[in-house]
Amino acid sequence: MTTRGWIRPLRERDFRLFFIGQSTSQLGSTMAPVAIAFAVLDHGTATDVGLVMASETIPLVVLLLVGGVFGDHMNRRTLMLRADLLRTFAECSLGLWVLLGHPPLLGFMVLAALLGIGQAFFSPSLTGIVPQLLSDTLLQQGNALNSLSYSGGAIVGPAFAGVIIASANPGWAILIDGITFFVSVLSLAMIKIDWAPMEHRESFTTLLHEGWRALWGRTWLWVIVVGASIVNMFFAFYFVLGPAVAKASLGGAPAWGLILAVEGVGAMAAGLIMLKLHPRRPLFLATVLLLAVPLPLLFLSGPSPLWAIAAAAFCCGGALTAFTVQWNTTMQREIEPHLLARVSAYDWFGSLVFMPVGMAIAGPTARLIGTSSALVLAGVVIAVVVLASLCVPSIRNLRAPAHPA
Repeated sequence: MTTRGWIRPLRERDFRLFFIGQSTSQLGSTMAPVAIAFAVLDHGTATDVGLVMASETIPLVVLLLVGGVFGDHMNRRTLMLRADLLRTFAECSLGLWVLLGHPPLLGFMVLAALLGIGQAFFSPSLTGIVPQLLSDTLLQQGNALNSLSYSGGAIVGPAFAGVIIASANPGWAILIDGITFFVSVLSLAMIKIDWAPMEHRESFTTLLHEGWRALWGRTWLWVIVVGASIVNMFFAFYFVLGPAVAKASLGGAPAWGLILAVEGVGAMAAGLIMLKLHPRRPLFLATVLLLAVPLPLLFLSGPSPLWAIAAAAFCCGGALTAFTVQWNTTMQREIEPHLLARVSAYDWFGSLVFMPVGMAIAGPTARLIGTSSALVLAGVVIAVVVLASLCVPSIRNLRAPAHPA
């Protein structure tokens, strides 16, 4: 495929608008976790950071299946637009509150919960909307371009947030995130594709059950979702304990921002490769690459120099992006369009259901056995789960269609 072929999806007006909105929103979204973590750490502990993160993830997990049914039952564009309006309100409110005075822990938790509610209704439709914007032959390129926009934000966002925190107030970075959500609202409002929702006469429970049957009927699908639930639970240790390690021994917010930015560079490199690479066994390759995910946890357990931790984060970011591109493309090809948002909701739900537990226990586990031991434990569990997934034949053998010239 030529370089010109890589950008073919951007020739489609509606996908181009969608891409601009999501790229802008992702830039802010990668700034916010760094800013919020260090805003909490100004007067709190790693356990408090975990509680705030869990406050966002719990409503996300609880409402994901509802968001999936809504995403298949009603206008996806309108649903996503309203979800981003809610996230705009939550982040702008939190940013202004941090600028005007330090909010109590409960204030952080409530506004984080609003963010989670917005994401619960946005994310399932995000997977389902791409096939409505692009033909099947452009799906992988479209998913790869989306991953590139996310990785680009992951490069610039954390580093920019680190600079803002070091030189000014983390509230500015949070406020910028709120503004970028509003840019996404505007881009969704300008899309003109026919968004007529599918006609459903079935009850909510029936619609939910149809999505469950679609998930359970594909072994490769539910095995990876179950594995992801455990992996994400322990990968949460990285986000909770990482800022604390950076503050204690690596130089604070700029160092943590650098680590996340280099992770974004790895993600962008993988996204570029995924634009051209079309493996015949996509899930096998994607799962093997996930063996790089434990590396930053193991290097953070230290003592390791900053460059080594950043290099491990680079590998992790690349692995996660390659997996995400192949995973989304496989689901979009294998799942019927009218079921896609619901199956995606089950995917998100299963992948995130234990993540609040990981966020809540990371701090207490570090106090109990030490931060280094907690990070090593998390890394080892992730590696074992990935290796177990590779033992499933349908993950190893599922083949993609031959890519058209």
